[in-house]
Amino acid sequence: MKLKFRLAYYLFGLTLGGMLVVFIFNKRGQDFCYLPNCRALKNIREKGIIIKETGKQQLTATGVTQNDIMRSLEYGDIDFSKSNVPHSGGGKLYVIEGRTVGNEPIIFEVVNYSDRAELLNVKKQ
Repeated sequence: MKLKFRLAYYLFGLTLGGMLVVFIFNKRGQDFCYLPNCRALKNIREKGIIIKETGKQQLTATGVTQNDIMRSLEYGDIDFSKSNVPHSGGGKLYVIEGRTVGNEPIIFEVVNYSDRAELLNVKKQ
């Protein structure tokens, strides 16, 4: 058998097997979350954010809603040059850059403790 036919059979089998694996594992609800940004945001989302009174006042003052915060936790980016620093009380501070529903940039700080996450500061750029 010629090399080009062997290569064609190999690529056909590889493509067919790849599609089969994707369809099988896609139904299980698995997601690829191995990068540091994704892992930290997923950890904060799973715990849920506690918004204290000062955080609520900042949300109303800036016009940012809780939906904007949750959307930014899904699609935002963590600024690791300013984040992952110890915070008083045993948590770590994360600075998250995201966007509102109106596509306006926001920056907020979250303190991630072992059992909860608290909203610390919200700024609109």
